[in-house]
Amino acid sequence: MHCPSEEHLKVAKRVVRYIKGTINYGIKFQKIQNLLFVGYFDSDSGGSLDDMKSILGYCFSLGMGIFSWCSKKQEIVAQSTAEAEFIAATTVVNQVLWLKKFLIDLNREEKGSMFVDNQTAITISHNLSFMGKPIILTLSCSS
Repeated sequence: MHCPSEEHLKVAKRVVRYIKGTINYGIKFQKIQNLLFVGYFDSDSGGSLDDMKSILGYCFSLGMGIFSWCSKKQEIVAQSTAEAEFIAATTVVNQVLWLKKFLIDLNREEKGSMFVDNQTAITISHNLSFMGKPIILTLSCSS
C-alpha cells in the first residue's frame, strides 16, 4: 500500500472483474435427512519452488455445504508424490479425528468418507512397512 505500482492496479482490476463475474455464485444450504461427513484432499509434489515442500489442500462438507477447508505447505520435504500424498493423508486424518470429536460434542455423530486420488498413498496407509523411515503420525480412524 505504501508503494503501489501499475502491476498492483492490474491485479486489483483482475480481482474486481472476477468478483463481478461470480456475484451469483454461492453455497446453498438445504435441510436434508441424512448428513454425510465427506472430506476431499490432495497434495502436489514439491509445489513450493523456494524450499521444495509440497502443498496440501483439503475440505470437509457436512450435508450440502463445506464447513472446513485448508491449503498449506507441508512441514517436511517429501521425496516422492506418494510420500507427499501420504503426509497429506496423515494431516487430514488428524483433522478428521478432531472434527469427529467436535461433532460428537454437538451430539452429531455422523458417518463419513474421505477421498484421495493416489493409489500408492492408499496402499502405504494399509501397510506402513513400505515406508523406509519412521512414521511420526499414523493413520487410524475409528468409526
